[in-house]
Amino acid sequence: MRSSLVLITSSKSVRLLAAAATALTMTAACVGRTAPVQAAVAAPEIPGTAAGKQLRWLLDAATRPPIAESELKRHFAAGFLQSVPADRINQTLTAFKGMRLQELTRSENALLTATVEAAGALFDLSLTTDGAGLVNGLLFRRHVAPAPKDWAELDRRLGRLAPQAGFIAAEVTKDGSCRPVHSVAPGTARPLGSMFKLYVLGAVAERIASGAFGWDTQLTITPELKSLGSGELQNRPDNSKVSVLEAAKLMISVSDNTAADLLIHQAGRKNVERTARAWGTRDKRDTPLLTTRELFVLKGADYPRHAKRYLSLGTAGKRAYLDKVVAEVPLSRIAGWTAPRALDTLEWYASPAQVCQAFARLSRLPDKHVAEALSIDDAGLALDKAQWPSVWYKGGSEPGVSDLGHLARTADGRSFVVTTLAIDPRTPFDQGRTLSEQLGLARGAFTLVKGS
Repeated sequence: MRSSLVLITSSKSVRLLAAAATALTMTAACVGRTAPVQAAVAAPEIPGTAAGKQLRWLLDAATRPPIAESELKRHFAAGFLQSVPADRINQTLTAFKGMRLQELTRSENALLTATVEAAGALFDLSLTTDGAGLVNGLLFRRHVAPAPKDWAELDRRLGRLAPQAGFIAAEVTKDGSCRPVHSVAPGTARPLGSMFKLYVLGAVAERIASGAFGWDTQLTITPELKSLGSGELQNRPDNSKVSVLEAAKLMISVSDNTAADLLIHQAGRKNVERTARAWGTRDKRDTPLLTTRELFVLKGADYPRHAKRYLSLGTAGKRAYLDKVVAEVPLSRIAGWTAPRALDTLEWYASPAQVCQAFARLSRLPDKHVAEALSIDDAGLALDKAQWPSVWYKGGSEPGVSDLGHLARTADGRSFVVTTLAIDPRTPFDQGRTLSEQLGLARGAFTLVKGS
């Protein structure tokens, strides 16, 4: 998820979601993400108030962007349109295309608040109208479940969240280690989804520090390095260029899979593997470390033929199979999957304690660009900036995987990591509600760990 907040208002503060819909679909840095499975729920009745009428129009408009400027003028106040032009409104409507109403939480004539779902994520919506019944304020904020009041409540809710769950809340000590304050199965390795990109970022930063290349080094987006899923680089023309820095920022902020594969290629697969091992992640299933495109092929192209053959081989044989067979499979042969698939054999793996160590090692790297990439987005955690001026985030998901990790620094310089790994090997998560609950648990954990 690129942004957790979209504010469209005629007041002096204006913030818009500028990312495309593909960025919005990334609720937590997915790799093989597909639409979440949801039970059929009757939509709430929308009141016939001024705000209600505009909400009804907004939901319809989100099914058919772009909306003509003449139509927008019939629904938005003139002052609003002066602050936010039609093309930017349409950017937002496109990003929220297919938005559905989940719950009305407050309804007055000129004010309405609700929970809506868009691209697998839940948002709190606030809409206000002027005296003429035209929209003069519109706010979308990531929906976050209530924070737990204590560790016992967190444990109970974590147990309901997923059949297999790991958690850690830890302080990063001055020597760069993690001092656990509270944890659940902290040493059990689980699928990471795109959270493995923490190690890619670390390997890139280490290679740059060694002088192998620079942040301004240009990477070529060749057809064989393009991937699928989240991101934007796969949509750029073949053989176009992107800098290492831009690729790193896209890999973390919108979990761009093509960016990750470009960076693995630049840094070297074995160098990423060495970084992961040096940082404490030693699961045999992580060698060879797969690119995202390779994972898509193994799980989505003629499944399970390639997967079975690959898993039957030793490490050297697996490397050869990736280079000689998997690399030759075109993207057009890959089909998505909606149910959990091979989560215990084809993924990237680490425990909550090892993820904490990855965040801790990244925090000790002196390169400012590492912090730039990790602090672009907080997934909607929205900690109090006065108390937590710096927040890093990386997550990961695919069907049956929903992982969330944050590092946050206090105003007095202490650093804490909170990570939740939620796995269901049988049933895909309702990603929007799962992420909302994980964010609530994380927000509460930061409050609890700070007072420990």
